[in-house]
Amino acid sequence: METAVAYYRTSSATNVGEGKDSLNRQRDAVLAYAKTHGVEIVKEFYDPAVSGADAIDTRPGFSELLNYVAGNGARMILVENASRFARDLTVQLTGHAMLTDLGYALIPVDAPDYFTEETPTAVMVRQILGAIAEFEKTATVQRLRKARKRVAAEKGKCEGRKSWRELDPELVRQAKRLHRRNPRTGKRRSLRRISKELDVLGYRNSNGNPFAAVSVQRMVAS
Repeated sequence: METAVAYYRTSSATNVGEGKDSLNRQRDAVLAYAKTHGVEIVKEFYDPAVSGADAIDTRPGFSELLNYVAGNGARMILVENASRFARDLTVQLTGHAMLTDLGYALIPVDAPDYFTEETPTAVMVRQILGAIAEFEKTATVQRLRKARKRVAAEKGKCEGRKSWRELDPELVRQAKRLHRRNPRTGKRRSLRRISKELDVLGYRNSNGNPFAAVSVQRMVAS
């Protein structure tokens, strides 16, 4: 029996947590494919509240996946569909190329040949579908931005999700401190290293997990 790992990703924090169906839907689709094709899923990895435009090697869950398969022997990565892997076309294509170079097969279970067909037509369709997904994301962002501006114009303000600077100023202060350059080497700690040190200090995200690198980046840039 072939072995594989499963990868799931949810973009919005509002779709993460108990009672939300994003993760369950993705898992059901992947498990159904694995059962039908005689594939054993040896481990699952999840990136909650991580944008599909983020490079795959900056995502905590996918980075953990890469570390695991490097020593496990599984050469197949199953995802619900190509946009769960990456919604940005550039990230999608460059990420797949990187995995191919490492010897891993990436399989969207709704279209298993999406990344493997190399006919001119298949390549064109892959790029078009990736471009459509990227367009839909951009259009959604623009609609939300216009809606916020409209509410702000009508009510004087538009409340959005509060930043960590507003929620926990001390957390942000600690993150900025850890991000300072070493006076001797001139180098900074990596974002993942800062996340680990914040974890040691007792700072974790709302799910009780260490902060993702992208969250640390927002803190130090605020």
